[in-house]
Amino acid sequence: MSESRTPEYPINPVFLQRWSPRAFNSETISDQALFSLFEAARWAPSGNNSQPWRFIYFKPDSANWQQVVELTNDNNRRWASNAGALLLLLSKTSHVRAGDTEPSPLRNHSLDAGAAWASLSLQAVHDGLITHAIGGFDREKARELLQIPEGYHIEIFIAVGKQAHRDSLPPDLHAREQPTPRKPVQEFVARDGFGFAG
Repeated sequence: MSESRTPEYPINPVFLQRWSPRAFNSETISDQALFSLFEAARWAPSGNNSQPWRFIYFKPDSANWQQVVELTNDNNRRWASNAGALLLLLSKTSHVRAGDTEPSPLRNHSLDAGAAWASLSLQAVHDGLITHAIGGFDREKARELLQIPEGYHIEIFIAVGKQAHRDSLPPDLHAREQPTPRKPVQEFVARDGFGFAG
């Protein structure tokens, strides 16, 4: 791993090994491999144990694969079309709490869905797969195409697959196909009160 991925404090190497490549080799991912990722997501923490995450998955042999790929913006479509699977992550915005009969709003539904995504992405590293979150896509068209009802927030697409060489990407993406650095811990941790520069 590059110097930009050297930790300041001891951590498990899987956290450094996880990054977001764009070079996928077009090999379809088996259901067994996908469901191992979903199993990891299943055990993520969530407020009130609400588990609001929902995943819809698509593979290159899905009847609507091309329509789903076309939901992504032009830049993302260039590489997302080579993924072994595309996952759409949703979060349920309400929850029926223990002892209640009516649902109440879940303020942290996106945070909890993010925890599930993080667990899934780390399991992918463990399994020799790569993942890349995609925020650039048409959410309104996705809701219509996939008949997603109100009460579910559309979070991100996630490309999953096996890694190809960066030369398989368009030339303008070659330089970006590498792990990125992170801010020092001191920039996002403060003790006893707000103490951040920006």
